[in-house]
Amino acid sequence: MSIMDTQLRDYLNSLVPPRPPELQAMEAYAQEHHFPIIGPASGQYCYQMARLIGAKRVFELGSGYGYSTAWFARGVRDNGGGQVYHVVWHEGLSNQAKGHLGRLGFDSIVSYIVGEAVQSLQEMDGPFDLIFLDINKDGYPKALPVIEEKLRPGGVLIADNALWNGRIFDQTDQSPATAAIREFTQLITASPNWIVSLAPIGDGLIMATKL
Repeated sequence: MSIMDTQLRDYLNSLVPPRPPELQAMEAYAQEHHFPIIGPASGQYCYQMARLIGAKRVFELGSGYGYSTAWFARGVRDNGGGQVYHVVWHEGLSNQAKGHLGRLGFDSIVSYIVGEAVQSLQEMDGPFDLIFLDINKDGYPKALPVIEEKLRPGGVLIADNALWNGRIFDQTDQSPATAAIREFTQLITASPNWIVSLAPIGDGLIMATKL
């Protein structure tokens, strides 16, 4: 089930300013290899959010081959510099990201961690200005307390796949991933520690500000 109409998706993507050739090549790779990335409209949203809060320290829980990292790195660079942590479990993906992000000129901004994302965040010194959540979906609920601990007051959490391609609306779908996204969304929206909204961009982006 797809809830993002192709015409709407293409329109939103068309509003994004032209991207560097390297970023376009990353988009083409994702389409060719059916690799899930956030896409241009969600990337622009992430970039804008990083700029709005003046983010200088960004931690990605799940980074793939660096597509979302590129948008955050651009935001941090345009904020005057800082550090973006690209975190992925697979060394091959980490090396692929190093190539892309190096060619984009982000060598001095991005640090690379190969390992389990939530544990890596737990081991890092906080606070962070912005944390991006895009790990295996059944890990979302357990990640929330760690994120809350490491994010600064006024900092922002962006969580991808909040609409899960429409599966959250199918009450017959009780798979671990779908149930976990429902649980995570309920936990964070009911918590007095967050201001939360859900933008129906891409596959749904939760944006939550820590109080």
